[in-house]
Amino acid sequence: MKKKLQVFISSTYTDMIEERQAAVSAVLNAGHIPAGMELFKSGDKSQKVTIQRWIQESDVYMLILGGRYGSIDEETGKSYTHWEYDYAGELGKRRFAIVITDDKLLEKTKVDPNNREYEHYKEYQAFKTEVLGNISKFYEDLKDIKLATMESLKEFESDDSLIGWVKADQVGNSEETLKDNVALLKENAELKVELEKAKEQQKQKVMIGDWDYDELKETLMRIRFKLPENLSDKQEEISALQFFIQYSEKLSIGVNNSPSSKGTERLTIFLRIAPKYLPYGLLEKVKVANAAWERIQTSKEGHKFLAIYQMENAREDSISKIKPRIKTSGTRPKAKVSTETDTGESV
Repeated sequence: MKKKLQVFISSTYTDMIEERQAAVSAVLNAGHIPAGMELFKSGDKSQKVTIQRWIQESDVYMLILGGRYGSIDEETGKSYTHWEYDYAGELGKRRFAIVITDDKLLEKTKVDPNNREYEHYKEYQAFKTEVLGNISKFYEDLKDIKLATMESLKEFESDDSLIGWVKADQVGNSEETLKDNVALLKENAELKVELEKAKEQQKQKVMIGDWDYDELKETLMRIRFKLPENLSDKQEEISALQFFIQYSEKLSIGVNNSPSSKGTERLTIFLRIAPKYLPYGLLEKVKVANAAWERIQTSKEGHKFLAIYQMENAREDSISKIKPRIKTSGTRPKAKVSTETDTGESV
């Protein structure tokens, strides 16, 4: 949809009437909205507030600088035109200026000497230097003003940062749009909270390879098997966690499947028990150099699991040994006796 830009037109008034009319005409012909405060009296503080609001609501600030500096604002010591220009700059408004040429100014001065600045000449020259240091073009006649205005606005039309005005029927149902936006903002806020929680939980998790330590420990506790006779006389049932802890030293050294290995290691641990841990990365197969047999031993992640488990248990043992000291008097307190029957009546 095409947006209409609001253009605030600023200049001194009595010496620039024709130039302002040309600018207003160019803005309208370009399909945009001209705005200006030339009808208000200079020096009126309440009108100054109104000027500020109009500049705030405008998308573009346009200055037509002739040969006059203009009436002075007592608060700032600048002319009102100068103050408006600086205020638009402070707001970050898009500004452009059309400045009179020396030849055109000489021509206007011949018609009316009041078209040139005399009293505040230094201030005018400083202001003109400031304006020419930013986006600006010169004009010789009214056609130059119209052309420069339309060219500048054409460039601003493609600036997405300029909001502009659009017809109400092009916007659609603004109330429904507002509701949708509120719902989306709420959903976005909820998702953001969930994401932060997930990140915090991820930070707190201790990973053993691709497995969370606590989940892996629970899984090993649920896996149970009976120890064969050559490992236990009672053939007791044991969890995978218990076995991994109890046989940690043997597994760290490693067991192999060489023909010379003891039956206990080769047949029981290597072939029957060790495979239960391989999917979790706690044990790993190692090829022995210059040998036809293999060795299974605790992996790097397996050692990490053992270290965390041992520190966890050491901490729990330390806590359990700390017994609270209760200060008691020499007599034992009597227990309170209920004075109600089963029916709730006092006896």
